[in-house]
Amino acid sequence: MEVGAYMSNSETIIENVNATMSMEDMPLLDSDKEHIRECLEGKVDFQDAINALINKYMHK
Repeated sequence: MEVGAYMSNSETIIENVNATMSMEDMPLLDSDKEHIRECLEGKVDFQDAINALINKYMHK
């Protein structure tokens, strides 16, 4: 994003989460950012997203 450009509230949250995760050497993937964006924009319910991730990784 160029200097001085306006970031939406969702993008600010995603970048803050990415910065925090990067400090732990676990930066967000583009797919992670998209899942967060969908939740923040109300396209996907947070609990549904959490349940989908739990199901995905519990059944490996």
